[in-house]
Amino acid sequence: MEVVAEKDRGLVAENIRRRVAGEVKSIAYTFTGLRKDGTTVEIGAHGSLATYHGRPAIISAAQDITERKRAEDEVQRHLAELQQAMMATVHVASTMGEMRDPYTSGHERRVGEMSAAIGAELGLSGQQVEGLRVAGYLHDIGKIMVPSEILSKPGKISPAEFALIKEHPQQGYEILKEVNFPWPVALVALQHHERINGTGYPKGLKGDEIVLEARILAVADTVEAMASHRPYRPGLGIEKALAEIERHRSEHYDPQAVDACLRLFREKGYQLPA
Repeated sequence: MEVVAEKDRGLVAENIRRRVAGEVKSIAYTFTGLRKDGTTVEIGAHGSLATYHGRPAIISAAQDITERKRAEDEVQRHLAELQQAMMATVHVASTMGEMRDPYTSGHERRVGEMSAAIGAELGLSGQQVEGLRVAGYLHDIGKIMVPSEILSKPGKISPAEFALIKEHPQQGYEILKEVNFPWPVALVALQHHERINGTGYPKGLKGDEIVLEARILAVADTVEAMASHRPYRPGLGIEKALAEIERHRSEHYDPQAVDACLRLFREKGYQLPA
């Protein structure tokens, strides 16, 4: 133990115990080692339970991985910087859309945060949850192609105006499809107004033809839109919004996504993001 930094001695002792007890036959891990002069070194260790002349033994190897660890940390730092830059770009794109439609300011952000919460409630991976957040921030980006006087019109819109609005999923897809996201962001933008029974738009897709992320986002999008103020009506409140997705569960909306959303609000105290 004199060659192990004090902070890692418990870890090393436990890994030795597990092998001696037969809980694991081999194990690989890293710890901080101590040189004779008191300086530290990152160690990669691997040990296996074995038999030597009929007696139990541990065959192990330890390697100085300081440079490798430093290189890995540098890679992680660069990845974090790229992630920050990507999210900053996502925020800029989302803000551009909201500047043309100030009545729905914050809609995309709230949908993104709610979609991520629903995804986490469904047990999706952290990577998928992050993808839902990004998709939510960008799902309505196609509305930049819709005249702002239609988006902010206080009265009833005409069939021709609604036809223009219904083009925004396809427009959003065209904008996003060339961006090499690690998630299906462009498909989510294209499909977020599709419905399970095929009554949605623009393609009239049904069931599993709609990607999971779009099915989740459709639930968050509906709840946020109904609960919030719009130019043509005041906000209807969260309870009416939840009742809407509950009423059309399995008809318009993915049942598991609906159930997860209802649990969040009714059992776990989730609130619509400010």
